[in-house]
Amino acid sequence: MTATKPDTLKQTERVVQGPGFGRGPMGGGMVGQKAHDFRASGRRLLGLLRPARWRAVAVLLLAAGSVASVAVGPWLLGKATDIVFNGFVGEQLPEGTTKADAVAAAEGRGDHQLADFLRGLDIVPGQGVDFGEVGQVLLLVLAIYVVGQVLGFLQGWLVNDVVQETVRRMRSDVEEKIHRLPLSYFDRQPRGELLSRVTNDIDNVAQNLQQTMSQLLTSLMLVVGVLGMMFWVSPLLAMIALVSVPLAMVVTGQIMKRSQSQFINQWRQTGRLNGQVEEAISGHALVTVFGRRKAVEAEFAEANEQLYESSYRAQFVSGLVMPVMMFIGNLNYVVIAVIGGLRVTSGTMTLGEVQAFIQYSRMYTQPITQIASMANLLQSGVASAERVFELLDAEEEVSDKGLVTPPPQGDRATRQPMASSTDEAGEVRFEGVSFSYDPAEPLIEDLSLVARPGETVAIVGPTGAGKTTLVNLIMRFYELDAGRITLDGVDITAMPRADLRSRIGMVLQDTWLFEGTIRDNVAYGRPDATEEEIREAARATYVDRFVHSLPEGYDTRVDDEGSNLSAGERQLVTIARAFLAQPALLILDEATSSVDTRTELLLQHAMAALRTDRTSFVIAHRLSTIRDADLILVMEHGRIVEQGSHAELLERDGAFARLHAAQFAAAGV
Repeated sequence: MTATKPDTLKQTERVVQGPGFGRGPMGGGMVGQKAHDFRASGRRLLGLLRPARWRAVAVLLLAAGSVASVAVGPWLLGKATDIVFNGFVGEQLPEGTTKADAVAAAEGRGDHQLADFLRGLDIVPGQGVDFGEVGQVLLLVLAIYVVGQVLGFLQGWLVNDVVQETVRRMRSDVEEKIHRLPLSYFDRQPRGELLSRVTNDIDNVAQNLQQTMSQLLTSLMLVVGVLGMMFWVSPLLAMIALVSVPLAMVVTGQIMKRSQSQFINQWRQTGRLNGQVEEAISGHALVTVFGRRKAVEAEFAEANEQLYESSYRAQFVSGLVMPVMMFIGNLNYVVIAVIGGLRVTSGTMTLGEVQAFIQYSRMYTQPITQIASMANLLQSGVASAERVFELLDAEEEVSDKGLVTPPPQGDRATRQPMASSTDEAGEVRFEGVSFSYDPAEPLIEDLSLVARPGETVAIVGPTGAGKTTLVNLIMRFYELDAGRITLDGVDITAMPRADLRSRIGMVLQDTWLFEGTIRDNVAYGRPDATEEEIREAARATYVDRFVHSLPEGYDTRVDDEGSNLSAGERQLVTIARAFLAQPALLILDEATSSVDTRTELLLQHAMAALRTDRTSFVIAHRLSTIRDADLILVMEHGRIVEQGSHAELLERDGAFARLHAAQFAAAGV
């Protein structure tokens, strides 16, 4: 039903942000893409969570509880280490003495380092390890970790619930939006681009929300929690550990900057290779017929090699992040271990505190690495959300909500309601109609015509004359620039679109079948039709002739392209669909172009029965199919240059006669 013009396609502007890579057959490839307005789009994306804000708050609280349990665990394990170490040292000292006596004895021997070491320990001379206290600490650690895992599980469950519900609402909004968009929007948007927004971009938003609300949120909280514990245990060591952070950020930033450009190239090459593969598979028969197999193989080999090289570079460069971070972390570990050991011997820190701090330093670098590695992913998610928002913000067709179809008007007071298909229904008038796809290039100007009830009006003319546009204006797929169109005296703009289109049946040159059985595709014209009505429509349009030769008859399944039916059989099914709908107004857009001559003859009889008692508009290039039309309109450059019956137009020896001669006389020459 789309009347996309070649010049319209040339003027199409793809609303593709970013480098434009990864647009293969499935329109995928979002890695490395950046949002135009990250802050505004990010706020709007977060605004989608507003209906689930209390659950989002619960996610924050659960994440805080889970992180707190993880952060306090090393400190408690350090306490257990201190209990064991203090018991071991205390067991080496004489029983019956005190800690002060042991310190004084070390001072008396001039061993000031030992004295400082003993002064920093909590020991009782002669008393060994209190395994009961160690067990209590370990049980407490176990309980805290179990609670942390439970909180983490609940957090993940809630995050999944919030994200999936949010994405479900987004998908519903997009689906509803698509049905409110004018046909002109789809003419400007490549189908793959629109599908990419509806599928890949929304999936990318879901993935990013999932990771942002779980991994990124937890990582940020873990950095804060671990940093707080590090300063609590030892401010000096915390400052030393923080020195490595700017170094790690600078190094990883440089690596990621290089890897991003490599990933962009990788996805660009992936899109190119996918396009070549799709083209080669779709046109396999043509490739074979023209002997282009070796050329296609060479093109594939070249694209595959380039993809290999770009993928190798991207993975190699991005793979450097973790080894570099581990190297910096190991340097940090050595420095902390040396300084921590010196502070233990000086009595300013305990062995358990040093152990806990080393664990914290390990825990601190991991979430920083995760946050850095997710920066590009977050950019990609917001960019996808931005593309979805552009679709949601697109200008909609004029709303007809609240409109009620007025009663028929005109000079015939006895006219029947338009829902009927009597002789009095189906009058169509064009009154001074003007329309153009591009304001700079007028197409239809000041066109007026009348199609009487029950008449068959044929529209002929060269390509681009405005034939299909004319019937699309009747369907109100586009809004007029000037003038008006009436159906039974009622302006079609005063009618709800659904009411208008329910009275019109349309058969297109392109056969559109849906995945399902042949019965389902015929019944698509009227879902409440009985089995007998479906079979009657099939018999009237000669679908019944070939259905019985299929393995499962009417239950034979066809895919969305109808690849297991011939072009003519697919067209017969679409005509049967229109026949079953029994519309008041019928539009046939070159409906017999895909059938053979014999089938065409049969279809002419079927369509003659279908056109009985209803107004019909027939767009035809094969002039042999419109000899019996009541009125033939010849269009050139959006204007009706001739009108009359077949015989009358041939006698005038004008534009129609030239078209007729081009089809019939030229073959003889």
